Amino acid sequence: MTYVDGYLLAVPTANKKAYLTLAEEVSLVFKDHGALSVVENWGDDIPDGEVTSFPMAVKCMKDETVVFSWVVWPSKDVRDAGMKKSMEDPRMKGVSPESMPFDGKRLIFGGFETIVDK
Repeated sequence: MTYVDGYLLAVPTANKKAYLTLAEEVSLVFKDHGALSVVENWGDDIPDGEVTSFPMAVKCMKDETVVFSWVVWPSKDVRDAGMKKSMEDPRMKGVSPESMPFDGKRLIFGGFETIVDK
């Protein structure tokens, strides 16, 4: 089964174009190092919750939009090797926490083993 890296973050709405540019550049690097697909989703219908919600999870502010993303890899082994190669790729040299068009401290991420894929 595949392996998925998932991401949830809040991006200043004014930075949508800069985020899209970064996402497109980084997706090429991941795909060149084994990712099957990279999906970026800009929040459109994200309700506030009373106990939990996407906006609450990333401390989304009024001038920000929730982004939900994932990278699909053939396996965890391919992901581990591909992520290492991606981070070493010269195209990633300019990508740093300071250059991100969002607050990386509020980025939530994790790796997931696929258990159902219909």
